[in-house]
Amino acid sequence: MKKFCQNIFLAALLALLLGACSNAKEEIRQVHSPDGKIKVAVFLDKGALSYSASKENVEIISLSKLGFKFKDGTVLGDKMKVVKTETRTFNETWEQPWGEKRLIENRFEELTLFLKEKTGLKRELNMVFRVYNDGLGFRYLIPQQAKLDSFVIMDELTEFSLPAADKAWWIPAYKEFYYESITRYTSIKDMDTVCTPLTIETQSGKYLAIHEANLTNYAAMNLYCSSGTTLKCDLTPWSTGEKVFAKTPFQSPWRTVIIADKPGDLITSYLELNLNDPCKIEDTSWIKPGRYIGIWWAIHMEKYTWPMGPKHGATTENTIRYIDFASKHGFSGVLVEGWNYEWNCDWTTKLDNFSFTKPYPDFDIEKITSYAKTKGVRLIGHHETGGSTINYEKQMEDGFKMYERLGVNCVKTGYVGQFLDRKERHSSQYGVLHYSKVMETAAKYHIMIDNHEPVMPTGLCRTYPNFMTGEGVRGQEYNAWSADGGNRTDHTTIIPFTRGLAGPMDYTPGIFNFSNPVKPNTRVKTTLAHQLALYVVLYSPLQMACDLPENYEGNPALKFIETVPVSWDVTKVVDSKIGDYIVTARKDRDSDRWFLGGITDENAREINIDLSFLDPDLRYNAIIYKDGPNANWETNPTDFSIEKREERTANQLALKLAPGGGVAISFTPNIIK
Repeated sequence: MKKFCQNIFLAALLALLLGACSNAKEEIRQVHSPDGKIKVAVFLDKGALSYSASKENVEIISLSKLGFKFKDGTVLGDKMKVVKTETRTFNETWEQPWGEKRLIENRFEELTLFLKEKTGLKRELNMVFRVYNDGLGFRYLIPQQAKLDSFVIMDELTEFSLPAADKAWWIPAYKEFYYESITRYTSIKDMDTVCTPLTIETQSGKYLAIHEANLTNYAAMNLYCSSGTTLKCDLTPWSTGEKVFAKTPFQSPWRTVIIADKPGDLITSYLELNLNDPCKIEDTSWIKPGRYIGIWWAIHMEKYTWPMGPKHGATTENTIRYIDFASKHGFSGVLVEGWNYEWNCDWTTKLDNFSFTKPYPDFDIEKITSYAKTKGVRLIGHHETGGSTINYEKQMEDGFKMYERLGVNCVKTGYVGQFLDRKERHSSQYGVLHYSKVMETAAKYHIMIDNHEPVMPTGLCRTYPNFMTGEGVRGQEYNAWSADGGNRTDHTTIIPFTRGLAGPMDYTPGIFNFSNPVKPNTRVKTTLAHQLALYVVLYSPLQMACDLPENYEGNPALKFIETVPVSWDVTKVVDSKIGDYIVTARKDRDSDRWFLGGITDENAREINIDLSFLDPDLRYNAIIYKDGPNANWETNPTDFSIEKREERTANQLALKLAPGGGVAISFTPNIIK
């Protein structure tokens, strides 16, 4: 009897163990990067979908959940089974009409999982994973099916579980506006809910950037650290609390993770662009990058006003003066703000009265655009909506039609206001749909867009290359009026590795006059050479020289801005340390010239620049714009010198950067060896 009981006990124990094994985490499939270094594994844990990622056997993303929570209380991604899997190898090289690199390699290994719920409605969910040599992307697909048509997402369950309490550079998602924040650097455990891109320095020595791609009809993804070191997705909600209204067939944006061995590799990753659809504009010949100036900094300095009055900036006479300056110095455009009827700075009233076709009486837009054409310059239009998208969409096509007729092919759009239409967040699905509509409508009328107060870019400029650049960054304007004294000196050594990873940013560099008569305690905290270097370090295909014409005239430093390109063939980050310094080299798209920009934080720095990026078969005439011997952002920002010398690829270039300083260099081929 005793032996019989023992046998019963052992049988029961074996059954329990077998049951536990049958319910244990089951790895479905793996997919590797083309070079085999990055691995993504997908699991079902009692039917719950999850994934992990590693590089060279170093864990990058620990086991992390996937799925959705719907408004009806159900979860999609739980209690799933695999119906089938598909794999695909892809390799192409495509050409950008403009950008930081002309030819982009798009090479990945892809795994698609076709999943179905085991019980209940037996709804279908597909997951696509693409793994590149520099990172990974994944997205959700919900196919058309009988048991699921329209649905409301209340929560996306996506996680990015980190193996350790790594440090990150971040800005808050909800507590400040338009992504115009000073970057924090803390442990992920000390973060608020943050927007992406989120840049992380791992304890394993890698650098990560978590973001998204192809955001068109969905809410922007934010992240927060929950228990332990798990980053959870937090979609920007509608004012009524829902996150996303959707209908099958449905596809989410891509969730992206760049994995880099050093900081500069984050900048030269094109994973986000590759995860967007190819260009939908058949003829892109009208899409032209360029440099521009504008009646903008002078308004911040209170020399002019936006609204019409005795100091109105947007007058015919003043605009023609700016056009003459642009023509003389090779600028392609002049931006004029405050030109239209009912333009005012009160964002709480009169928003629905803004006109986008009726100029103020002192702004003869027909005369101005006609004159600009004779000078080889174009007016850059301005559509400030005050956040009233309803009013703007009523007039948008008429505004674009008028601009197209007048030869205005670029428009800066603005959405100043805490909420769109007084209730919806800029990064909500509501805002995303509006920005997408503007981008696509503008393309119909051959209009390029510079989007201010935007949703964070996600690589849509590949699909619609008329979507040129945008703000979404604490830009130069804060150095004019911010009560905290302006941007920190290290600010521009950080944003290339954070906001800059999302896409081109209209930071508006180019200050030559560092005095601020309006707010003496607020100022630009860099040297003049640092300002020049920003034209290489910070990328935008529409690049502004933001200072007043009279501050540029007669200054030899202007020559660098006149000659630096705005579209590149190749980009290389020569050396960098996030928050301390960055040195970037770029090759001109249309010639063999190279340009280099290097900047430092508040600390003086000696740097040795490796010139191996230059063509070994060429010698170069280098023109070096550098900090003078007494330069200092605080005491003597305008001290700079120009040096000319011959350089070649085998050389090392030793330079001294002043506190808050920089260096800007042009390399022009001279003699073939």
